[in-house]
Amino acid sequence: MSDTIPLRKIIHVDMDAFYASVEQLDNPELKGKPIAVGGSSKRGVVAAASYEARKFGVRSAMSSVLAKRKCPELIFVKARFDRYKEISNSIRTIFFEYTDLVEPLSLDEAYLDVTHNKKGNPSATLIAREIRQRIFDETGLTASAGISINKFIAKVASDMNKPNGQKTINPEEVIQFLEDLEIRKFYGVGKVTAEKMYKLGIFTGKDLKQKTLEFLDSNFGKSGSHYYHVVRGVHTSEVKPHRIPKSVGAERTFSENLSSEIFMLEKLEHIANELDRRLKKSNLAGKTITLKIKYSDFTLQTRSKTLPYFIADKVLILEMAKELLYQEQLQNSVRLLGISLANLNTENKAAETKEDAVYVQLKFDF
Repeated sequence: MSDTIPLRKIIHVDMDAFYASVEQLDNPELKGKPIAVGGSSKRGVVAAASYEARKFGVRSAMSSVLAKRKCPELIFVKARFDRYKEISNSIRTIFFEYTDLVEPLSLDEAYLDVTHNKKGNPSATLIAREIRQRIFDETGLTASAGISINKFIAKVASDMNKPNGQKTINPEEVIQFLEDLEIRKFYGVGKVTAEKMYKLGIFTGKDLKQKTLEFLDSNFGKSGSHYYHVVRGVHTSEVKPHRIPKSVGAERTFSENLSSEIFMLEKLEHIANELDRRLKKSNLAGKTITLKIKYSDFTLQTRSKTLPYFIADKVLILEMAKELLYQEQLQNSVRLLGISLANLNTENKAAETKEDAVYVQLKFDF
């Protein structure tokens, strides 16, 4: 690996089965049992599953009917997001005791840049272990962590020793680690992309590394350059404490499928009101409005329109959403509708000033 690549000490902390673990923590009767956070109705979806449930193949985003079929003893628990957020805030308080460079990805995971940390500890591995112990001592929950030279590798590493473990990929180990890594374990490579890569003879990082930039660009578009660089250990994205949103949206899943646009108008109004609330809370507006339609057979369709001006008012949002709804005939009955705004008025904020990179040699105490 070139010693001109900026090396940082990045930790990715990921709580273990967070929502489900909180429910087991607050209700000891659920400990050791297969539980799923989410609705148990025929329209319900699993938001999170305990490790006991995962052994049966229960996964997040799975329909409750299928989850119950896979695990007949599955216990459904209603989500309590206020409680999850409360604990998440406590965990982030711990993070900030070590560094101000904390980038939350969700309530249960975050990146930390501890290259220069408040504890003056040169070992990111020891910091990660200390943070995980602090989380357990103060919340009763376990966390896993990945530690390496950039966000991409740290994210991949945090999955290696779950639950309640951590994995460090030292600078001199990065290239071999990436070459040996199964392609489906590369962060960002989903099931569809993995299948495409298999057909192209790409099964490991080493296989990916043998492909030219031109080959990857032609087969994977914008992602091609990303794959080309990350397999070589190059990922220069910094830990950003204040992540600028690229879009804001709201959606609803209905208890019964809707078969007529007329029945959907009232639902769209409620969704537009919720989106309006979120936009006002963050002082945001956008130019591109997208209507999301999920049909009863779970196929997904989006319809978008970009305006020459920013909008944030719910009346305008609703009118644009109606226009998109009537744009073409529905393919089937509808189970979910969503409205989102992109091309937000944050583009000028995104043009952040790049600080001079600090370049170091491979001798790096992790």
